[in-house]
Amino acid sequence: MWTQTAMAAGVLALLTVVPGPDMAVVTKRAIASGTADALRTVAGVTAGLLMWGVFTVVGLAAILAASAEAYFVVKILGAAYLVFLGLQALWQSLRSAPRSAELTATGSGRAYLTGLTTNVLNPKIAVFYTGLLPTLAPHGLPTAAGMGLLVLLHAALTLTWLGSYVHLVSRARSVFERPRVRRLLDRVTGVVLIDSGARVAAEAN
Repeated sequence: MWTQTAMAAGVLALLTVVPGPDMAVVTKRAIASGTADALRTVAGVTAGLLMWGVFTVVGLAAILAASAEAYFVVKILGAAYLVFLGLQALWQSLRSAPRSAELTATGSGRAYLTGLTTNVLNPKIAVFYTGLLPTLAPHGLPTAAGMGLLVLLHAALTLTWLGSYVHLVSRARSVFERPRVRRLLDRVTGVVLIDSGARVAAEAN
């Protein structure tokens, strides 16, 4: 059982550190609003994983993965949200007046909801949890308990990884606060988010 859990942890760790929309959103918050806001976004991302975990255990994620119509709707909503965030980042980078070096707080609720929404509207997690997670679950536990354990493990890895990443970004704040660097990072983040949204939308066709 413990050997299987360790192997599953390795797979989940690799999936966690691969850059994606979650990291792009967290980067945007860390640069624009500071450490506290970025950590709230990380908390929202982690909560989204836990929600998908609950959906998986009770069978709702399997229904979504099996229903072409429901999967299509979630994909389009997710793609639209990512594109919206990307355009928002690009708009900030193109504003005529350079932003000051002061961080702009956006409110704890808004930062948290950004992370939560980005994750909840990612249907790939439903497919991953319903398709791969059961094969990684330890055989010594009931299926639901094994998958629940792995969901908690995945959430802990995500919280640790993205939280550590936020602190690394914060340590380099003096560089990121330079107007030219912030504009460049806003543009890169915007392009990454729009590209992610476009890819999700393309897969929905």
